[in-house]
Amino acid sequence: MSDPLAPIRAGLAARVAGWGAMDLPAIRTDFAAFLADVGPRGAALAQPRPAVVAGLEAVWIGDPAAKPGLYLHGGGFQIGGIASHAGLVARLAQALGLRLLLPAYRLAPEHRYPSASDDALAVLRALQAAGEAPVAMLGDSAGGGLALGAAIRARDAGLPLPRALILLSPWLDLSLSGASYRDLAGEDPFSKPAQLAAMARSYLGRSGPAPEDPAVSPLFAGLHSLPPLLIHAGGADITLDDSRALAARPEGRVTLRIHPGMCHHFQVFEALPQTDTSLAEIAGWWRALPR
Repeated sequence: MSDPLAPIRAGLAARVAGWGAMDLPAIRTDFAAFLADVGPRGAALAQPRPAVVAGLEAVWIGDPAAKPGLYLHGGGFQIGGIASHAGLVARLAQALGLRLLLPAYRLAPEHRYPSASDDALAVLRALQAAGEAPVAMLGDSAGGGLALGAAIRARDAGLPLPRALILLSPWLDLSLSGASYRDLAGEDPFSKPAQLAAMARSYLGRSGPAPEDPAVSPLFAGLHSLPPLLIHAGGADITLDDSRALAARPEGRVTLRIHPGMCHHFQVFEALPQTDTSLAEIAGWWRALPR
């Protein structure tokens, strides 16, 4: 049986091979270019509208007349941003019929924990204060963890919560305790355990909390009183056990969909037929929620 990820493995390997000679700003630029290359339809669809929310650069993507949502991008707290994720956000906005805000939260190592977490909550507060309370919060990888963490902090602060949370391959455990970090390390072309551990150290710093602290790893936080949560992950996703463990929590309302053979946040790759399947299923779940 052919490997549907074979061209992705080759493309990623070629791209990452050049990163050793680059500084971090150059890696960030190249990462954004790579995601634009593998998501041309979304990049053409995006038509981002600039905004400043909670003092952060941001863009709105989607029908200006649609209801608002909030998307937090992935990238291990070190890379990723508006340029890298606008295409994926555009395709999600279209599928869900929403207008999604994509903010450029602060990145490590220039801005360590709790900068990204604080920015996520500040954006949520600012949207609510402006009468633009998100009906949904979404995120991929590290951004999925930030979205769940922001919802937990909002719940604990007594703030209104969105109607739903939608996470793509969320990175929820910075301690990498799940077996998938070992068992799938050779299958997932996108991330490796050593790389993720280094990103966690960069984000937390020497004086930050332990990686298993619920404040940074929402897998270990309470899920009570949160809205319904949908996770789409891949069967070859190195963070898969984070999603499995969250879905097994009895106090949460978590729906988990695992796409066999797919890698970490595979939805960025438009050429994969599983990407269209995933977005269609996410849209169907969203439309079926009680209004």
